Amino acid sequence: MNAKDSTLSDNLSNIIFITGGTKSGKSEFAEYLAKEVKKLSYVALSENNLNDKEWQEKINSHRKRRPKDWQLIETTDLLNTLIKEDGPLLIDSIGGFIMESIECEHNEWLTKMQSLIILLKKRKSITFIVGEQVGWSLVSEYKIGNTYIERIGELQKRITKISKDNWLAINGRAIKIDDISLEIPT
Repeated sequence: MNAKDSTLSDNLSNIIFITGGTKSGKSEFAEYLAKEVKKLSYVALSENNLNDKEWQEKINSHRKRRPKDWQLIETTDLLNTLIKEDGPLLIDSIGGFIMESIECEHNEWLTKMQSLIILLKKRKSITFIVGEQVGWSLVSEYKIGNTYIERIGELQKRITKISKDNWLAINGRAIKIDDISLEIPT
């Protein structure tokens, strides 16, 4: 499967969502799916902390894998990026949106999440979104950790519902979950 195989009909979104745990291969798989898309912008949703050597190593490994013709957008402001950018995007990763909003009260968070979903649904260009799976094991002993887990779980359910294709990366393998799953009624 590659981006050319993703023919988009009028009633489907242009979103391809790839989720998985840490070191599962989700970013590499998203990059693989997007590699033939022309004029793609890679949205890195994080701050570039030059004092964190481990983070810098991770950023450098991501940079080395990406095609040279992809435009890089490093930001923590996904909503304004989606308003400004109308071309193809690869967003890595949606957890950065959660962290940018982690201090928001519940109602403010719900408003931001709904704004994100509306902007994503309006996009005409293909949009690859990478998201991290959390909450499969340990529960955080800290409120901020549990807030993150709950918010990313809810946001990713909503992204899955509006996505044309949904993939799960696990142990270096990719599974198209639309083909083997049923949506849980809510």
